[in-house]
Amino acid sequence: MNATTTTLLSTLKLKIDLTDDQFFQMCQKNRDYRFERTASGELLIMPPTGSDTGRRNVKITTQLYIWSSESNLGEVFDSSTGFTLPNGAERSPDASWVKIERWNALTPEQQEKFAPICPDFVVELRSRTDSLKELQDKMQEYIENGAQLGWLIDRKNRRVEIYRSGKNVEILDNPASLSGENVLRAFVLDLQQII
Repeated sequence: MNATTTTLLSTLKLKIDLTDDQFFQMCQKNRDYRFERTASGELLIMPPTGSDTGRRNVKITTQLYIWSSESNLGEVFDSSTGFTLPNGAERSPDASWVKIERWNALTPEQQEKFAPICPDFVVELRSRTDSLKELQDKMQEYIENGAQLGWLIDRKNRRVEIYRSGKNVEILDNPASLSGENVLRAFVLDLQQII
C-alpha cells in the first residue's frame, strides 16, 4: 500500500482586494491566525506559531520590554501587532520597538488600528517551517521603509543576520548576545535560551 504525503505551505498567499478597514476587521474577527498584507495587496495567512517558537519569542519580547520600561525611550510591541508601512504593506514583526516621540506623534485612532509607521527596530525569529528567503525579503522591506535596525534570528542555522539602514547585512554565527547599538542604547539581548 502506497502512502501519500501531502506537504502544506506554512503561509497561505491569496490575492483579495480589501480596504484597510476590511483588512483590520478580518484580522480582529480571526485572531487565531496571523495576517499580513504585502505592498502589492497579496494577503498572507499564517498559522499560530508552534509552542517552542512562541516560548522563545516571549523571551525576546520580555528582555526588550524590561529594557524599554527602564529607559522610557519608546514602546515595545509583540508579534500580534500590525503596522502599516509607508509602502502600504501591513506587517507584524515578532518583536518591535518605536521611539516614543514617533509613537506619540500618531493620533489615538492611528494607534488603535495598524499604526501607519514602520518600527525603528524589528526582530523576526525564524521557525523551522519559515522560508529564510521570505524572511530576508521582509527584513529588507523593513529597512527600506524606515527601520534603523533589524535582527533576523535563524535558529535553524544558529546565526543572526543584522540589518541596518544604509549598510550591508552582517551575519553572526552562533552569537551569545546582540547589542542594540545606537538605536536601542544599552540594550543587550541574551540569546542563550533563544538560539
